[in-house]
Amino acid sequence: MEPESAVTTCYRHPRVECHVRCVRCERYICPDCMREAAVGHQCPDCVREGARSMRQARTLVGGRVSAVPVVTYALIALNALAYLTEVVRPEVVDRFAMVGAGLLGPDGGHYVWTRPYPADFTPEGVAGGEWYRLLTGAFLHLPPTEGTFGVLHVLMNMAMLWNLGRVVEPMLGRVHYVALYVLSALGGSVLVLLLAPSDPTVGASGALFGVGAAFYVVSRRVGADMRGVNRYMTGLLLWLVVSAYLTSWQGHLGGLLTGALVALAFAWAPRDGRRVLVQAGACAGLVVLLAVLAVAKVSELTGGGIPQ
Repeated sequence: MEPESAVTTCYRHPRVECHVRCVRCERYICPDCMREAAVGHQCPDCVREGARSMRQARTLVGGRVSAVPVVTYALIALNALAYLTEVVRPEVVDRFAMVGAGLLGPDGGHYVWTRPYPADFTPEGVAGGEWYRLLTGAFLHLPPTEGTFGVLHVLMNMAMLWNLGRVVEPMLGRVHYVALYVLSALGGSVLVLLLAPSDPTVGASGALFGVGAAFYVVSRRVGADMRGVNRYMTGLLLWLVVSAYLTSWQGHLGGLLTGALVALAFAWAPRDGRRVLVQAGACAGLVVLLAVLAVAKVSELTGGGIPQ
């Protein structure tokens, strides 16, 4: 009489009979636990362990490689949502546009900044303590029936973000790309505050000029064919000149310069354990510089007082 053979079961599902072993740990695995490998199958635990030990691919600046530009899509969605909000509630533009210094009159009207101002007028804008305007203005655009471009303002900016962001985000990685975009937006707003504090401005153009600058800097760093890049930058700089007569050139220039500085710090940071520290330190230093410039300008506008 032949002896009865032992029944083998899955190590994760003891009630399931199976005859396949994991090629790494040699434990028995059922069809639900099988994971395709180069040779044979692996169990879920070995797959997870392999993923932890595998070296993650990195971009030139040290960011994680991402095939899908999620941040770019999210920024487009956020700008579109903000624009729909403007259409439904137009007062949102007055409340959140980038304004360095203005006055709100007793009649609810908005007036040019002057100091001293009448007792029944209220300061508004950054000089009135509304520091959030330095960032929120970069997510608003001209209402459909106002300005030189109207609805084309948001459409052109989103088209530019769609085309440029899908190239630059994979070059940098999501975290670096977010930092670049936000700092470029802030840099544009701060230059508006410094040079044209009474002009209300809206639009993502400052941030987009920063992304364009990063495209040039990183392309140079990786040794890319610069012919197409140079043509793009020529068009961008030409628009900067033309925009001096149509839109806020201060915001465009501020975003361009800030984006270039951020990209230089990202691309030329040492490729060792100091890279993250250098990049984070450069971004923090730039934030401090922008904050000092903004505070100094507000102090000048208000005669020494810093609004809270």
